[in-house]
Amino acid sequence: MQVEFALQRDRQNMGRRYVEVFRCKKQDYYNAVASEVNYEGIYDNDYHGSPPPSRTKRFSDKDQMEYTEILKMRGLPFSATKAQIIDFFKDFKLIEDRVHIACRPDGKATGEAFVEFVSPDEAKRAMCKDKMTIGSRYVELFPSTTDEARRAESRSRQ
Repeated sequence: MQVEFALQRDRQNMGRRYVEVFRCKKQDYYNAVASEVNYEGIYDNDYHGSPPPSRTKRFSDKDQMEYTEILKMRGLPFSATKAQIIDFFKDFKLIEDRVHIACRPDGKATGEAFVEFVSPDEAKRAMCKDKMTIGSRYVELFPSTTDEARRAESRSRQ
């Protein structure tokens, strides 16, 4: 019953932060808890924020995924603009009119965007920007699909 209650909080705000809630396996939960504990088994109290996840582990997982020409960006500043996203990917060939910043029905940004590149290979090359920053926020990149991008775009127009 608590799980179902928690899942109802998906895509809502916690304070000023947008959150997504997913079902996961117990092992995923244990891995997340373990990543908060340093290698000696002592909780690391020196850092009072959310550091970016390790690049090596996460990138290798994403490297094995199937790519289309679309990448999903997550963790954007709510004030991010299309021009900032284009500048973020300035070294890659993207389709400028296919950069879409996702918004909630009330028009506020969700912190996500979808960017279409000229090819799947170009999107995969752009993954080297995963965990880089826009402003003070690190941005996560994920392979996405046309369907996912179009659904987000249509939700933003409602």
